[in-house]
Amino acid sequence: MPQDSPHEFRTTDLDVVLLSTRFRVQTNWHVITGAPSCGKTTLINLLADKGFRTVPEGARQYMESEMARGRTIDEIHKKGAALQRRVADLQLSIERGLRANDVAFLDGAVPGSLAWFRVFGLNPNEVLPRCFRHRYASVFVLDRLPLRPNGLRFEDDAHAGFLDEWIARDYGALGYSVVRVPVLAPEERLGFVLERLAVPELP
Repeated sequence: MPQDSPHEFRTTDLDVVLLSTRFRVQTNWHVITGAPSCGKTTLINLLADKGFRTVPEGARQYMESEMARGRTIDEIHKKGAALQRRVADLQLSIERGLRANDVAFLDGAVPGSLAWFRVFGLNPNEVLPRCFRHRYASVFVLDRLPLRPNGLRFEDDAHAGFLDEWIARDYGALGYSVVRVPVLAPEERLGFVLERLAVPELP
């Protein structure tokens, strides 16, 4: 987080006892994640164009559904803590609806809630046990791009820097070999990811 950041984000570490929890199900899912405006949606769309199954981000689905009901983005974000809990619930529900053996690319996943909980002053250990329901095959964290408005975004550069750091740290703490995806042209990023896919041994 920048030294002159006006925000006071929570920096709680993950509980070492909880981190010893065993994963319940090994999956063939690949997570595409990163800070806001890192190019996740562009990459997910390219993967879909190539015929891969892709899974939309729970947070985006929730906010779009609320806006369709007439709520503004400011109203949705006003109660940030409640929002993050709803998003975490929705993301877990989405993942429960997937088959572990199917190859899928997820636009974010449950462990992403850990960093977002900190942003809104929540203890990430509240949501940590949910991170062990599924183990992902690969985790790709996209390097940041300049922030651009998308009608859903409220974050500034301090948010983006904090999330970029903590998303990678949290996945690493959970035992994943995080693959950083550099800033490249979209098609080059696609090739970078496809060359580095992990193939787990599924039961």
